[in-house]
Amino acid sequence: MKSMGKNDWIRIQRSEAEGAALYRAVARQIKRPEDRDTLLTIAEEEERHAAVFAAHTGVDLRPGRIKLFWYRLLARVLGYTFALKWLEGGEDKTIACYREQLKTQNFPELRQIIEEEEQHEQKLIDILDEERLHYVGDMVLGMNDALVELTGAVAGYTLAMQNTRVIAMAGLITGVSATLSMAASGYLSSREAGNKNARRSAVYTGAAYLLTVAILILPFLLLPASAYLGALGMTLLLALFIIAAFNYYISVAKGRPFRRNFLTMAGISLGVAFISFLIGLLVKQVLGIDL
Repeated sequence: MKSMGKNDWIRIQRSEAEGAALYRAVARQIKRPEDRDTLLTIAEEEERHAAVFAAHTGVDLRPGRIKLFWYRLLARVLGYTFALKWLEGGEDKTIACYREQLKTQNFPELRQIIEEEEQHEQKLIDILDEERLHYVGDMVLGMNDALVELTGAVAGYTLAMQNTRVIAMAGLITGVSATLSMAASGYLSSREAGNKNARRSAVYTGAAYLLTVAILILPFLLLPASAYLGALGMTLLLALFIIAAFNYYISVAKGRPFRRNFLTMAGISLGVAFISFLIGLLVKQVLGIDL
């Protein structure tokens, strides 16, 4: 591997400075004092790394405001676990790069930086215990049921009704009713199992279901009444996007395989939608209903 140039070290210097700023920002969200102290310690080490690289490059850098805003937004919306693990996701490649540079450059401080970077991942594993990740199973249940049931229902409605407004109305009624049913069933099931947070579990399940319903129905509300097939196509694409986005989130936050889970959920949702589409066509032909 060739030696890194000044611009490469500047890029790494900026990354260390941005990481330090994010760790400090996330530390303010942490309730447990010992976990907060751990993040502040990591932030101090990242700042020290940035200072070492600054002495090497001769350039004084501050964290990029746009990227820092983006990381903070991720921490707020998707949780600090996702943001920090996403940030640390590139550390393995960076550490490998550092090791290669030790062979070609006289950079004695790099060895200590490598050791500290390797310790960061283990420290994060020990403290990352975000509440929302405890309810991933509930979110998967709500989202997956909505994807399977609503894509199937909408596909069936499409050929049976052939009007985006009517399909949207039927889909919303189906979706909201199913949301209430799903949340109530989740609450009763969790309470029966002795879950002290049964109410919160039901809220996560219902919220995931309702949000998925709203996204899937959107094309039928936006497109003209006659564009029912186009709306169905957009709904199926949105379903794939939701599945991909959620599985990417889980793969980062909980370290689960992305490809296998995505293909499983996508296959089930699209398979049910296809069968329901055929059923809608069959019902329309047999009953002779023309809306």
